[in-house]
Amino acid sequence: MIQETERLYLREMKQTDFDALCQILQDEETMYAYEGAFSNTEVQEWLDRQIARYRKWGFGLWAVILKETDELIGQCGLTMQPWKGREVLEIGYLFRRRCWHLGYATEAAGACKRYAFETLHADEVCSIIRDTNIPSQKVAARNGMTAADHSVKHYRGVDMPHDRYVVTR
Repeated sequence: MIQETERLYLREMKQTDFDALCQILQDEETMYAYEGAFSNTEVQEWLDRQIARYRKWGFGLWAVILKETDELIGQCGLTMQPWKGREVLEIGYLFRRRCWHLGYATEAAGACKRYAFETLHADEVCSIIRDTNIPSQKVAARNGMTAADHSVKHYRGVDMPHDRYVVTR
């Protein structure tokens, strides 16, 4: 276990999480900010990327487990992301649609912010959010972040405006 909150715990993802991850990454509505659902191959690449991040940095997107049921309901964690020619420490989160609007993303993101400041001794952490993703922007705001700057990412053949929300220690 990496972090624990009142209702959740966060742990590293493993290969046996593939099916639960598919329930998130293969849902069209959940993946609207990524221009659509992932194929099985893309889900496996996503999982492999997280496992590689654990080895490289000691962190990545972690499985979010609901304590009450021991079910993987989402992913939330820290990654290094490119932003305007440098790498920034980002809190990312993505949850099953049926778990939206229940406070899980805010709870998990808060735990990741504490981990960034208390364990990694980071001075700043951010969330990079597509400009149309209002729910994720609200999670960032509840996590004490404010919009700092703007850029356009090119992904899946689409130019996607993103805002970087930042909080400092």
